[in-house]
Amino acid sequence: MPEQLATERLLLRRLRADDAPALHAVFSDALAMQYFGDRHETLQQTVDWVSGSVDAPDSRCREYAIVLEGCVIGKAGVWNAPEIGFFLLRDHWGRGYMREALVRLLPRFFEMMDLDEITADVDPRNAASLALLHKLGFAETHRASATIRIGGEWCDSVFLRLGRDQAVSGPASTST
Repeated sequence: MPEQLATERLLLRRLRADDAPALHAVFSDALAMQYFGDRHETLQQTVDWVSGSVDAPDSRCREYAIVLEGCVIGKAGVWNAPEIGFFLLRDHWGRGYMREALVRLLPRFFEMMDLDEITADVDPRNAASLALLHKLGFAETHRASATIRIGGEWCDSVFLRLGRDQAVSGPASTST
């Protein structure tokens, strides 16, 4: 049985190939992708991305679908160990879902992947993600200019780190 974790409002389960259509709603949204990566023009691009994540070794990649009331609304995971990545459908922004998911997932990533740290690379204009990561205990390590090209534009990066001993743990939840 696939690994599943529960929070007060969410089900967090390992990403599956059949999550691609739901995630394509985010990957194809220019505003949602402005700080994450190039927007997907076709569903096949998202199918390929999800397949790459699903097929990657657990030691390098552990991606979880974020499910609310039976619908996939986003994803969160360590995708290139130890780097974390996450996003939500735009109509679910600002409701605390990602914080709820990450509070539950971060300790699990440390445990299951035997990581000493989890890192993040965030566009400095992405104030919401930076604020969330700071609330979760991530600390800025450095900044760099023109680190990634998104939509034809060179973007800067703020690099952050969370050590194993700094992970915020949430209330006990169900694991199935």
